[in-house]
Amino acid sequence: MPPRKPPAEDPNADVAALGYEQARDELVAVVARLEAGAATLEESLALWERGEALAARCQQWLDGARARLTAASPTADPDDETSGRRPADAPTAGAGDDEVDE
Repeated sequence: MPPRKPPAEDPNADVAALGYEQARDELVAVVARLEAGAATLEESLALWERGEALAARCQQWLDGARARLTAASPTADPDDETSGRRPADAPTAGAGDDEVDE
């Protein structure tokens, strides 16, 4: 019986250590390479898998950011996409501050 090969390491294992911007930038590059159409079928499949891993990592970062924002604003309804936003007719920061105090 021939010796067994060790299980292949996950080529996308490093994705878990990427920050949001790194993962997003690499995802953009992967999509561009796929859209160019110059990759072989095998390369395209590897790129697709890498892209899926990168997209999942980006989503993890975004979900974590949403959770932190929700925790920081306990009165906000996490299902209400408008919660935490300033009403359209509310004055903006600095409005009416044209006068200089001396």
